[in-house]
Amino acid sequence: MSETNKELVRRHFEEVFNRQNFAVCDEIMAEDYVEHAVVPFGQSAPGGVNGPRATRQTVEWLLAQFPDMRMTIEAIVSEGDTVAVRVLSEGTNLGPLNGVVPPTGKRFSARQSHWYRVTGGKLAEHWATREDLPTMLQLGVIQPPGGPPTRVQGRFANRPYMGGCAAGR
Repeated sequence: MSETNKELVRRHFEEVFNRQNFAVCDEIMAEDYVEHAVVPFGQSAPGGVNGPRATRQTVEWLLAQFPDMRMTIEAIVSEGDTVAVRVLSEGTNLGPLNGVVPPTGKRFSARQSHWYRVTGGKLAEHWATREDLPTMLQLGVIQPPGGPPTRVQGRFANRPYMGGCAAGR
């Protein structure tokens, strides 16, 4: 059963996201689907949705922003009705971010962790943890606070950084 469940998740990323084969959504997604993942800049998780329709909308929304987006599965494990997967997402921002921020033309590369619950041979529930902050930094949408680190002057200039401690005192 665990290999069958892992295959559903593989198809989700490879066939739906990477190949945009939306017909697969009806084969692998439960109609009654619970989405716990909040989109970037979102306020809350959607909750109960139509799985195939919501998945198609999500992929179309992402591809409008990142037409060359590619998701690569780096690791996948399954136990019981749960599948966990680590994914590397990469793409170039060529469309308005969230439909609002002008395209940056910059590439991003970020990892995500996705957890799925499988029921009746279909993906029925989803949780995600994404590297949204590093993605926004790579795209230049936000800037890190402060700016680049300053060069150390004086008697500590040639000593290793000690996590904020004054070395050698």
